[in-house]
Amino acid sequence: MKPVTVARRDDVQAGRPRLVTVEDTRLVITRVGDTVYACADACAHKGGPLSEGKQSGTRLACPWHGWMYDVRTGQCTFPGRGAAVAAYPVRIEAGGIVPELP
Repeated sequence: MKPVTVARRDDVQAGRPRLVTVEDTRLVITRVGDTVYACADACAHKGGPLSEGKQSGTRLACPWHGWMYDVRTGQCTFPGRGAAVAAYPVRIEAGGIVPELP
């Protein structure tokens, strides 16, 4: 997939998940300090929109049933059943956020 700038880093506030779409892929962009992360937007449990969830540090909770994910890895941290969402590396280019999708 061709690299695409999805937002400006300064426009993504720490602790405030943001939905972006790249072609047909919905991603949730999060920021922890100066570091930006990108994960699939659909919870592994029932497909809830993670971009509408609450972020606390590196954890992002699904708004539907409270499943929590580590935004750095996509791994489910609660209830800890081995579930995960896809996590994508992110580059910052000239202040723009560029997720690296396959």
